[in-house]
Amino acid sequence: MRHPPRSALLLIAGAVALVGSAVVPVVTASGATPACTVEYAVTSQWDAGFQGGVKITNNMAALSSWRLTFDFAGGQKVTQGWNAKWSQSGTTVTAGNESYNGSLGSGASVSAGFLASWSGSNAVPTSFKLNGTTCNVEAEPSPSPSPSDPPATGAAPKLHVSGNKLVDADGKTRRLLGVNRSGGEFMCVQGYGIFDGPVDDAAVKAIADWKANTVRIPLNEECWLGLSNIKPEYGGADYIAAVKDLVAKVEAHGMTPVVELHWTYGKYTGNSAGCSDVHATCQKPMPDAQYTPSFWASVASTFKDDAAVAFDLFNEPYPDRATSTTTQAWQCWRDGGTCPGITYEVAGMQDLVDAVRGTGAKNLILAGGLAYANDLSQWLTYKPTDPTGNLVAAYHVYNFNTCASETCWNSTLAPVAAQVPLVAGEIGENTCSHSFVDTVMKWFDDRGLSYLGWTWNTWDCSSGPSLISNYDGTPTSFGIGLRDHLRALNG
Repeated sequence: MRHPPRSALLLIAGAVALVGSAVVPVVTASGATPACTVEYAVTSQWDAGFQGGVKITNNMAALSSWRLTFDFAGGQKVTQGWNAKWSQSGTTVTAGNESYNGSLGSGASVSAGFLASWSGSNAVPTSFKLNGTTCNVEAEPSPSPSPSDPPATGAAPKLHVSGNKLVDADGKTRRLLGVNRSGGEFMCVQGYGIFDGPVDDAAVKAIADWKANTVRIPLNEECWLGLSNIKPEYGGADYIAAVKDLVAKVEAHGMTPVVELHWTYGKYTGNSAGCSDVHATCQKPMPDAQYTPSFWASVASTFKDDAAVAFDLFNEPYPDRATSTTTQAWQCWRDGGTCPGITYEVAGMQDLVDAVRGTGAKNLILAGGLAYANDLSQWLTYKPTDPTGNLVAAYHVYNFNTCASETCWNSTLAPVAAQVPLVAGEIGENTCSHSFVDTVMKWFDDRGLSYLGWTWNTWDCSSGPSLISNYDGTPTSFGIGLRDHLRALNG
């Protein structure tokens, strides 16, 4: 899927960057329950600004409205915020409830976030008051603290291909049904962080609560390889560690992680070019021979001992927009090399399969077709050779694509699905509704096929499109269709 316009993305990225977290712990001397608790976190920080957030828990009688106050001690200034009415007078910051979240029952929590400027230091506030009551200090003793939720212990299935089905280690047929979690492909190369929004256990659990069983994780090859144009804190070892941590969290909730190469190196200014930058800052028509095989050899080496991880070789190939014939496009797709209309040396799908298998990795491999993965008409003819037999056809479909009707699916997808597993790695629509994806899901359900919604990010659903309006899993009017369908299937 093409992302929102770059200017919009910069605003989104700056508002939701996540590169670790500095959190104020709630501590009392004797274990008594505070009247209220406030957890303060700095989730991202850059040269002149930062993103912060608060989680407020009310342990008093139920409140019909709330007002949090605290003081900055380091010259910080709140510039904007969400989920609360933010204001600042001198050093004192006030966050008042919005009309939709004023009710705060006993034991209930609410979260709100903000952007702020800083200079000199970014000292953490030390005192918080909720409706005038000091939080994080002892109130009446409590007999014993409430136990916390145990960590997730679900095990993601180890999948392989059997005929035209995906099966687990016990031979049970499985479908990949879930969402995409965008961010890892663009935040790092734009210099804002690694992921777009929270990827902690609560955020991953919210995906699992939709009854999703798969999360596709788009990546950036320059960030993974730690090339010189990437800020060191967002590339190389730090980037790889963050991806591994997210993969582990996805698996801990019993979901299949699909790591996918989204943005790559190579200067392309031809038909349908997304950018003129040589760096991995947009969708290119094909992977590059200079870096992509090395990327996949590294990724495969990292995850080859974890059969629960699947590899999606390249997001949305479109060599057909550069070449003059369909045959040239499919040959470029499979074989790479010097492709007509593409000015850099291309790595074909066979090159990438070979790079993965050369490490000894036997993980599932997904390969999308032409026309931004919307055309699988000759996928079987040009299918790469995989010595393990664990190759899956990947397909993307949106309401504005050429192949977006049952007639096209019957003629081009059904023959592919009859021979190999078929996964719609991205499905969506830009209508802020779900009538189109409802049709897609029914066609795929009727044939026992897989699909993943784009995308689990809080963007505007008409420009993303976006499944959620909050990382707690609150769906948009588009996302509610996928959420309710997954729950009906799996819940």
